[in-house]
Amino acid sequence: MAIVINPISPVAFSVLGLPVRWYALAYIAAFVVGYFMLKSFLKRDDELKLNKKDLDDLFTAIILGVILGGRLGYVLFYNPAFFIARPWEIVMLWHGGMSFHGGLLGVIIATFCFAKQWIRGLRILDMLAVIAPIGLFFGRVANFINMELMGRPSDSGLAVFFRGVSDVPRHASPIYEGLTEGVLLFLIMFYLYRKTNLRARPGALAGIMAMGYAVFRIFCEGFRTPDAQIGFLTTWGLTMGQLLSGALFIIGASLFSYAMSKHHRG
Repeated sequence: MAIVINPISPVAFSVLGLPVRWYALAYIAAFVVGYFMLKSFLKRDDELKLNKKDLDDLFTAIILGVILGGRLGYVLFYNPAFFIARPWEIVMLWHGGMSFHGGLLGVIIATFCFAKQWIRGLRILDMLAVIAPIGLFFGRVANFINMELMGRPSDSGLAVFFRGVSDVPRHASPIYEGLTEGVLLFLIMFYLYRKTNLRARPGALAGIMAMGYAVFRIFCEGFRTPDAQIGFLTTWGLTMGQLLSGALFIIGASLFSYAMSKHHRG
């Protein structure tokens, strides 16, 4: 028996007649929580000396990296033909379409542009690796509210049926991803950050986060309906999300190995 849910409006409320969407609130919540967590982490770090202006500059760069990278990643990885024909749609973020892998690349570029040093950049990325799953959680909740990125048809008792919208009960894949890529990955990363000495190996935590996200994403993609404009990439069911996550796992494993090597010095 599926869980029946009444559709939720993607608009949370309006201000002076302007709609404020849940997806926008998810980004705002992620950035606000992330800012204060990063500020708290920096107070405990004896290596990185960032004043208030530095922190603000860094976070501005991160926000730009998330938004620009996430959007361009979606354009290039998921729907290039559509945007080549309609390039003006690229800036229409309110129409949806963001890529985590693109956003991650944008954050990495933004971080190293700010840090201007390899080890300094890795130390910042290690902190961001702990914080990032929080943003993933908020984003997946917004996906569920918007009834997007839903899963494949299912007769499971955990399947969801949106009354008047769904064709059949489906896996609540955004919730699966929010609990794994978001909550579980955050708990793992926070524990490793606070209870181990991995911080002394710049890049180790970032590598673990990349591998952890890749594993959870590949797993959850098994329940998720592939993007309609792409479908499966192979006859045996590989999705674009799994392909990109596989590459991310390799990059994360390489970074972790480098961070743990005896030749690496923080």
